Amino acid sequence: MLIVIQLGLLVGLGLLLFYLAFLSLLAFIGRRPTPILPARLRRFAVVVPAHNEELVIEKTLRSLFAVEYPRESFDVIVVADNCRDRTADIARSLGAIVYERQNPALRGKGYALRWCFDRLLHPQPEYDALVVIDADSVVSGNFLAAMNVYLDKGARVIQCSDMVEPQPGAWNAEVTRIGFTLYNYVRPLGRRMLGCPTGLRGNGMCFTPDVLRQVPWQAYSLTEDLEYGLELLLRGIDVVFAPEARVMATMPQDVKNAETQRARWEAGRFPVIRKYAGRLLAAAISRPSFKAFDAWVDLVTPPFVNMLVAVLTMLGINLLLWAVGVEETGRFVWLWLALLGIGVVHVVVGLYAAGADRVMYRAFVHFPRYALWKILLYTSLFRRRQTQEWVRTAREQAIARPAADNPIKQ
Repeated sequence: MLIVIQLGLLVGLGLLLFYLAFLSLLAFIGRRPTPILPARLRRFAVVVPAHNEELVIEKTLRSLFAVEYPRESFDVIVVADNCRDRTADIARSLGAIVYERQNPALRGKGYALRWCFDRLLHPQPEYDALVVIDADSVVSGNFLAAMNVYLDKGARVIQCSDMVEPQPGAWNAEVTRIGFTLYNYVRPLGRRMLGCPTGLRGNGMCFTPDVLRQVPWQAYSLTEDLEYGLELLLRGIDVVFAPEARVMATMPQDVKNAETQRARWEAGRFPVIRKYAGRLLAAAISRPSFKAFDAWVDLVTPPFVNMLVAVLTMLGINLLLWAVGVEETGRFVWLWLALLGIGVVHVVVGLYAAGADRVMYRAFVHFPRYALWKILLYTSLFRRRQTQEWVRTAREQAIARPAADNPIKQ
């Protein structure tokens, strides 16, 4: 029985880890950026959904107003959604257009976006594209110029590199930064080399008005960005990855605040898997469509840390059995070591392709601590009653700073 279970795990985890390593290799090959050349200047609406964001909204808006794009060609629109603090006042004082929304019954980013999109699109949109930036982020100076170039090439939906600001003193944030780099930069870049679209990441998204009219925003789950991106894919609309542009979000330093955020991500993913995994697989077989199959693989792939913990656990079990004389487990030791090596290739090659800094590599010493933290988090999620109610991550006092240099090599 142990052998049968191991063979199943080896095949399943092996295929997934091999595919991730393959994407890292493709990302290394395809890391040459698209030149940001002059194109027809489009007019952008930069939408910033915000709920009680007085601690961080100023940093975000200052980075948006500092982008290298003609000021008359974009508006920054803050959606102060059910706010009870000074978010709206701060945004107005910095020059943003502020839409205030009060609807306690329909709370969350998805509802705020749909309400704002309806106002901007009807009766006739005055913008060529709508961009969504989270209220706790800074954007690269080339952000709108890069969006402009991709729109000029025919893209209708664009996702930039959604990254994390360095916080060398915060172990949880630094390990999360590794995960964001692999998931939001390396894998999408590898998929782009295969001709596959990327998924939406919620931050740094760009849409043409015709897309939002053709497929109105109706994603209100805990992972509304993932859900809407899959709807676009099933409707035949590709999300184009733009690695040259980036947003950098600030992760919570306090572990309790990070737990709230991670719990929302983890719990929100399972309903989306239940809703879309079958539809994607059916589309992949019936059309047939490698894009749909790739999206299905991406959706059902467990977090990399979880897979690595599973591999190390099975390796440890087999080493122990081998040491006490169960000879047939010896061959499995080498197989699990091979899978561990494939996982290492995904990380090392991927981070090298992304131009990771030394601080990110040093964060690997916190991997055991992070893995234990995630195990305890899953235990807590299993015990508590699940809810689809959106819970905002508690904000910590922001340190005003200019947009950081891009840690991704271009």
